[in-house]
Amino acid sequence: MLARERIGESTGRSGEPVLGHGEGTRAILSELGADAATQAAALLFGAWDTLAGEQIERAFGTDEASRAFGRETSELVEGIRQVLRMREVQLRLSDQADGDQLEVLRRMLLAMSVDIRVVLLRLASRLQTLRWHAAARRELEPGVSQHTLQVLAPLANRLGLWQLKWELEDLAFRFDAPQEYRRLARELEEKRHEREAFVEEIAQRVREALAAAGVRAEVSGRPKHIYSIWNKMRVKQRPLEEIQDLRGLRVIVDDVRACYAALAVIHERWTPITAEFDDYIARPKPNGYQSLHTVVEADDGRALEVQIRTREMHQFAEYGVASHWRYKERSTGVPGVSRASAEHDERIAWIRQLLAWQREVGTRLGGGALPSTLGDRIFVLTPQARVVELPAGSTPVDFAYRVHTSLGHRCRGARVDGQMVPLNTELQTGQTVEIIAIKPGSGNEGPSRDWLNVQLGYVRSPRARAKVRQWFNALELERDLAAGRERVERAMQREGRTALAFEELAAHLGQPGVEAMFAAVAREEIGSRQLEEAVRSAGRAQAPAVDSFDATLAAIEQRGARPGARRKPSDGGVLVVGVDLLMTQLARCCRPVPPDPIVGFVTKGKGVSVHRAGCPMLAKMAAQAPERVLETAWGERRAGDRDRSRAYPVEIAVRAIDRPGLLRDITEVFARDRLNVTAVQTLSRQQVASMQFTVEVSDGAALTKVLAAIGEVSGVIDARRR
Repeated sequence: MLARERIGESTGRSGEPVLGHGEGTRAILSELGADAATQAAALLFGAWDTLAGEQIERAFGTDEASRAFGRETSELVEGIRQVLRMREVQLRLSDQADGDQLEVLRRMLLAMSVDIRVVLLRLASRLQTLRWHAAARRELEPGVSQHTLQVLAPLANRLGLWQLKWELEDLAFRFDAPQEYRRLARELEEKRHEREAFVEEIAQRVREALAAAGVRAEVSGRPKHIYSIWNKMRVKQRPLEEIQDLRGLRVIVDDVRACYAALAVIHERWTPITAEFDDYIARPKPNGYQSLHTVVEADDGRALEVQIRTREMHQFAEYGVASHWRYKERSTGVPGVSRASAEHDERIAWIRQLLAWQREVGTRLGGGALPSTLGDRIFVLTPQARVVELPAGSTPVDFAYRVHTSLGHRCRGARVDGQMVPLNTELQTGQTVEIIAIKPGSGNEGPSRDWLNVQLGYVRSPRARAKVRQWFNALELERDLAAGRERVERAMQREGRTALAFEELAAHLGQPGVEAMFAAVAREEIGSRQLEEAVRSAGRAQAPAVDSFDATLAAIEQRGARPGARRKPSDGGVLVVGVDLLMTQLARCCRPVPPDPIVGFVTKGKGVSVHRAGCPMLAKMAAQAPERVLETAWGERRAGDRDRSRAYPVEIAVRAIDRPGLLRDITEVFARDRLNVTAVQTLSRQQVASMQFTVEVSDGAALTKVLAAIGEVSGVIDARRR
C-alpha cells in the first residue's frame, strides 16, 4: 500500500484521481493478461501520467520503488518515464504533423520501449484517461484525441490488440468530433453490446453448420465500431446504409479445399450478395494476400461479411507483407503508413507473435526485450520540435546532414538540450539538438576532413559520411578541372593552336566532354606527350599548319589578299582578311577581346600574332617591318553564342583601400559572373592595395560588366583593363 500512502487523494492535471487512474490502468492490463510486475507498475505509471514531475519525486523515487516493488517493476516505471518525457512533444506534433512525422512518432514510441510491457502500459493508461473523461463528461487536454487516433490506436492495431484499438478510437473520436460521433451513433439502430451479442450468436450458428458439414473451422467475429464505420463512410463516400460489412465473421480452416467447402455451406445457409463476393485465393492481391470474402443476408435481413482463409493465409495476412494493419491503415487514410520500413514490419510481427503465443499458452503477458530492428535507431528533436530519426550512435554532425545537406556543410557547433557539446557527442533519443552554423556564402563553408576519420567519431551515419565525401570529391574535381585546363592551354600555346576549340581536342582524345578531358589530364590519365600529339593532329584537321615566317608570307602571296574578301567562321575566331585558315594566336602584351579593333602581325615560327589596334608593342614592330602587318577582324558569332571554350584572357588592375575581406569580395564578383580567374597578384602599401587579375571573358561586354561590378565593391578606388 506504499502507493496509496504516498499518493493519497492526489489528482492529476485533469482532475482525475491518481490512484483511480492507476487502478483503472491495472484493470485493463489484467483483462489483457499482463503479469504481476506490469500491473504493479500500472499504479506507479498512473502517477507518472497524471502528476507533475516534482510531485512524483516527492511521492517516491526510483530507488524506493525498486525496493518496494522489485527491480522488474522499477525498470518498467523507468521505461515509462522515458516515454512520458516526450508526451508534450508528441501531443503537439500529432495535432499538426504530416504523415511522415506521424510515422516517425509511432516508430519513436516503439524505439523508446525496450520492453513490450512499456507499450502495453502506455496504451492502457491512455484508454483509462479516455474512459474517465467520458464518464466525467470533461474536456480532454488539447492534442490528446489526435495523438490517440494518429499514434496510439495505430500501434494497438499493429500489435493485434483489437479490443484496445477499437475502444481507443471510439473514445478519441467522441472527443475529437463530438457532433459526427453523436450523429452516427443515432443512425445505428442498436447499441454496441447488442451488435456484439448478435455477432456471437451468428458465429455459433456458423460453427454448428460447418461442423454438421464435416468442416473443421475456427470462427470468430466482432462488429465494426463507430470510428471504423465513420472512416469507411468517409473513404468510400457512402452513406451508412451502403456499408456492407458493419458486422463480420472470420472463418479459419485447414486447407484451400476446406475454404471453398465452408463458402458453400455459408451460401447454402444464408443468401449471398453476389456483387460483394471476392475470390482472393484464385486471384491474390498484388501483396500476396489470399482469402475468400463474401457478404450474406443474415437472419435479421441485414448484411454480414464473412472472410474465409487457411491458417497459413491468416499467418501471412497478420504477420507477413500482406499484414492486415498496413492494409487497414492505408485504406482508412492513416497518414505516413507507406513510410513504415521493412525493419519496422519485422519488429511489429515479432511482438504480435510473442503476444499471441503468450495468450495461446495461457501465460501472463510478461516481459521480453524487443528485437533490435528499431533498437538501432534514435529519435531526436529540432528546436522547432520536429522529430528526426537517426541511426543509434549518431552525432550532431549526422543530425545536421539529416536535416539538410547545406546545414551539415555549415555546421560548426551544437547545443544538446541547451548545453554546448563537442560535435562527436553521441546523441540519445528524446534530446533536442540545435546546430550552430556559419552563414551561407561566407566563404568558409564546407566540412572538416577530420569528420571522415573514423577514430575521431564525428560522423557515424552512412548518409552523412557520403555527403562529406561528395563535398571533398567535388572540391577535388574543381581543382582537377582548373589544373587540367591550365595544362591543356599551355600545350596549345606551345603548339601554336590557341584557336583550337576544347571540344575538338576532347573528341581527338576520345573524351566524352571538355570537363572529362580536363580531369583526365590533371589526373595524368592523359600524358603530356599524348596531349601534345592530340593538339597537333586536331590543329592539322582544323587548318593547314603554317610554322614559319617564310611559309606564312608564301601562303599570303599564293592566295592573294583581296581587300574586302572575308569568310565568316561560325566559331567567332580571328579572320585574316583575304586569307583563309591561317594559324593565329592572341598577343599576350595587349590581350585583345571582341569587339576590340585588331591587327595581325606575321611572326617567325608562331603564325600570325593578333594585337589590339593601339598596342604599343605592335606599333614598334610595325615601324620595323610594315610588310608583316595584316588587316585582321573578328569572325562573326551567332546570336546568343556563349561558347565557354572561346574565352579570352584579359588583365584587370584594381586599386582599393586595403581592408580585411577585400580580396574575397572582389573574387566573389568574378564567381558571380562565372568568370575563370587564372592569375592574381596583390601588393599593399600605405593601406592602398594594388591588385592585378588575369580573367577569361567571352567578349568586351562581359569585361565592361565585371569592371562596373568591381567598382561597386566597398573600398575600391578604380578598376580598369590593363
